[in-house]
This record gives sequence, structure tokens and C-alpha cells, in this order.
Amino acid sequence: MRILGINALFHDPAAALLVDGRTVAAAEEERFSRRKHGKRPVPFSAWELPELSARWCLERAGVRAEELDAVAYSFDPKLARPAGEMGLDDPWDPLRLEYARRAPEFLAEALPGLDAERVVFVPHHVAHAASAAPASPHPDSAVLVLDGRGEAASHLAGRYREGKLDVLAAQALPDSLGLLYEELTEHLGFLRSSDEYKVMALASYGTPRFLPQLRQDVHATGGGGFRAHGVDWAAPWPRPAPRARTGPRSMPIWRPVPRRCWRRCCWSWCTGCTGRPGVRRWRWRAGWP
Repeated sequence: MRILGINALFHDPAAALLVDGRTVAAAEEERFSRRKHGKRPVPFSAWELPELSARWCLERAGVRAEELDAVAYSFDPKLARPAGEMGLDDPWDPLRLEYARRAPEFLAEALPGLDAERVVFVPHHVAHAASAAPASPHPDSAVLVLDGRGEAASHLAGRYREGKLDVLAAQALPDSLGLLYEELTEHLGFLRSSDEYKVMALASYGTPRFLPQLRQDVHATGGGGFRAHGVDWAAPWPRPAPRARTGPRSMPIWRPVPRRCWRRCCWSWCTGCTGRPGVRRWRWRAGWP
């Protein structure tokens, strides 16, 4: 049995190939495209597939696309509901869902020889659980999935036993710890659904002095659920107003940058990477300012 797994709809597109229940190849698209996170985390990029990583997985295992028994796509559009009904402010979500529905056609075009009928939609959080529980050395285990969102939920709690996953609880949207963290990331000026790792790193340098305020909006409700939405980040933590730049620093972006500025900036960058300010072996090659 040869199964190709595809993650592509939201962010960090990736592919994995299983042969007789064993992972023989897996890779993220960013390793080949050299784009951080593989693509921009916006609905307009939902059509982009991990074509390069999927092809690499097939080549690595010596499997042709027509030899695949199934392709598992990690989102089931049939389980999704309109964003407005779930309390989400996402006017472009219908576009994302349309791309998901057409994923079999896109995959058949990206992988010549693949039959679109072999593409199977897998519930998003079940796909998350499948990437962890079967790979675990323990035959029986508890499974907990927490992310931004799936089709209509943001959380899955279950039990994995004897090769079967039993879902015990799920938290319906809009309550989502992942989306809450995305909102905070965006409030701090970073790119949501992309730069959360930066906020996590910065958090290790802080102290939880706003914990009492957060606990009013983020808490468990019992029965395996929780409340995590509607936090007004601007009320206790307002963002500073952008300052208007005046003088020589407000030059138009189209104005040519002086050569000395390029050299100064690049030299500072090289020094920061090497940690050796005294090294003078950097050379300005043809094509550099």
C-alpha cells in the first residue's frame, strides 16, 4: 500500500510517503522552494501545493505517481461551515474552500499519471493525530491536537489504541488557542500564521504580569472544552501610533540608495552573522554596489 500525504491548505506545505505503513520519505516544500514556510499564509495561496517535495518523496522511494494507491489531503471541505456561522471574520474563506474542493484536480496536474479519483480528503485534526500517534513507539496513547483551526474546530482530544483513533472531544470555532496566538502575533506587528515562533521566543524573556486579565477570557469550560476568543489586545496593550518620518530618512523607496549605505548595511550583516568584526576578507563582487 502506497499512500502520499499532502498538507497544503493553510501554511507550511509538505508531503510524506508511506509504504506498507512505514514512512519512507517526508519533506517540507520550503526545503526546495527556499521560501520561508513554503508560501504566504493567506487564502489566495491555498491552491499552492507541495509539488517539489511530493516529487522528491516519489523519487526517493522509486515510486511513480500512477502507482500510488491513495493521496491523503489534510482537509475535508465537506465538514467545513461558512466562516460567518462559526464566528470567524474571514471574508475570503470561501475562496480557500473552493481551492480545497479542487485539490484532486490540482494534484493530478502537478503529478502526471496520478488519478484524481485516488485523492481522499482527511479531516484536518485527524491528519494531525495520524502524524503523531502511529509514529509513536507506544501502541496505546492519548492524543491531543491544538492548532489554529480545522474544518469547524480548533482542538481534538482522543485515544489511539490498536491502530484506531477514537475522538473523545473537540472544541468548536471560534474558540481557538491557535487563532488567539495569531491575533496576538499580528497585534505585536509580526506576520500572523507565520511569525508565532518569534513571539514564543520573546515570551521566554518576559514575566506573566498580565495573566489575571488573560484568564478572564481564556479558560477551561469543562467537558474537554475551553473559551479562547474575543480578547481585545488593544485595550490593555495598545499599539504605538506610527511616527511620521521627516528629513533625509524619509527618502522615497524608489530613490537610489548610496553605495556607502549598501556597504555599511551589508558589512554590519556579515559581522552579525560571523561575530568577528575584525575579519576583512569580504569582497565586493561584480553586481554588488
